[in-house]
Amino acid sequence: MRPLIAPLVALSAALALLGASPPLQAQPLQLSGPTLDGGKFDLQSLRGRVVMLFFWNTDCVPCVQRMPELRANAMGWRGKPFTLVLISTDRDRQAALGYVRTLRQVDKQAVDTPLLWAGEQRLGGGLTVPPSVPLTLVLDTRGEVVARHVGRIAPEAWDDVAGLLP
Repeated sequence: MRPLIAPLVALSAALALLGASPPLQAQPLQLSGPTLDGGKFDLQSLRGRVVMLFFWNTDCVPCVQRMPELRANAMGWRGKPFTLVLISTDRDRQAALGYVRTLRQVDKQAVDTPLLWAGEQRLGGGLTVPPSVPLTLVLDTRGEVVARHVGRIAPEAWDDVAGLLP
């Protein structure tokens, strides 16, 4: 049994360096609180849907550059059991609110996407605010993380979602 310990430690270290988490999820992810639009959000209510959590902030150029792509893909999957959740990690709630106001003025057809500010959310089940963004998590219909993409949103993230949709 002892010879297995070193490879497991090495695998965990390699996953950590790559920004990946070990595929262990002891309890369901928890994310709940107010939306920036004044509504209520609870990740548990999205069970049965494929969910993409996108952690971003207004100071992150790649994050802001990818917002039109995120919204376009979410719009394309309207009618499918898919929800995109945008979670701002801005230090200041007003920065996130400013983005939402601008988005609503520029894109009146914007998908009804939950827009959250991390500072107001209750997180649990191993879900934490990442130290750097962008970070994309893809959750299956059971609410389990099936993919994690650190940095610019990779085309593989959309492949992950498409592979989970009926």
